[in-house]
Amino acid sequence: MKRVTYADTALLMGDDAADTLLEYARVLTQSAGVDSVTLRCLSTDGDAVDASFLIHGHAALLVESTHSDIAAPENTDAVAELRDRIQRVRQPASAVQDDSLWSSTEDDLGEI
Repeated sequence: MKRVTYADTALLMGDDAADTLLEYARVLTQSAGVDSVTLRCLSTDGDAVDASFLIHGHAALLVESTHSDIAAPENTDAVAELRDRIQRVRQPASAVQDDSLWSSTEDDLGEI
């Protein structure tokens, strides 16, 4: 379990979720990107909450280890989605070349 501090609010979440959130923030900062992420967390009073983070280059995000025996909230699907987003930022889809635009075998310019 790790403590994530964002906008003066501390939340607890599983190690995988916290580490992946931090990696996504790093990757987005390098690409000057902005995105929002929602993860299941524990608030400071122990309630399970859905927390939404606006991730951008100026967002202060602190991830700390804790010594908690409390079970981490389930974020398997959210972490998988974050990893997919990280991959898309690192390796964006390249532009697809439309070969049909250049399929003519005749010289369309005619005589010069």
